[in-house]
Amino acid sequence: MQQIPLAIGPVAEPTFDNYLPGPNAAACAELQAWAAAAAASAPLYLWGPAGSGKTHLLRALGQQLHAANAELAWFDANTPQPWYWSPHWRLVVVDHCDALDAAAQHAAFTLFVEAAAHGTLFAAAGRVPPIDLPLRDDLKSRLAWGHVLALQPLADAETRAVLRRHASERGLLLPDEVLDYLLARVDRDLGTLMPLLNALDRYGLAQGRHITVPLVRNLLAEPERAAWPDATHPA
Repeated sequence: MQQIPLAIGPVAEPTFDNYLPGPNAAACAELQAWAAAAAASAPLYLWGPAGSGKTHLLRALGQQLHAANAELAWFDANTPQPWYWSPHWRLVVVDHCDALDAAAQHAAFTLFVEAAAHGTLFAAAGRVPPIDLPLRDDLKSRLAWGHVLALQPLADAETRAVLRRHASERGLLLPDEVLDYLLARVDRDLGTLMPLLNALDRYGLAQGRHITVPLVRNLLAEPERAAWPDATHPA
């Protein structure tokens, strides 16, 4: 029987320090300035394609506020209903806005109103600008009201640098030929590549093998491959 061990490599929490900004340096700086404001400001919305770093930056924002002993809440399209409100929160995050169903849209609108009434920071993210979101009009207009920051995918060299750093954090050796193989056969957004790298780590441990092109080929050929990737580094 094949044993499936837990991954032993550490996974670094998303922070501003371990975010490779690339073309998103200005947006990253504006986000940090927004979070550091003494008083609650207008809401903030990040948009960009999968893997452009939206969730990483929102989690980095949460880490920064949590380090300052601030309470925060995180919601997304998969958060079960009902969503509740706490006046103790310093920040409310709603991620993956483009995937919110009718109930989640109602809940997100309620959170927005409560945050505005209590002077609580409100940040959200989606794959498209607010005006193009498939949401109710009152929620779209509120997401578009404040700071709207567009993020772009990383260039090829920057993507390679992120993957190498993540592999190093997990104690993995990632040969050039493996990187070349992945980038030639898998979608190049980090939302796909980072979970796949985590899956390769676990798969290599389960097989007792180093990460090589044949190992990658075997993993990608597994019928149940979709069950391997995790959400440690969502888009």
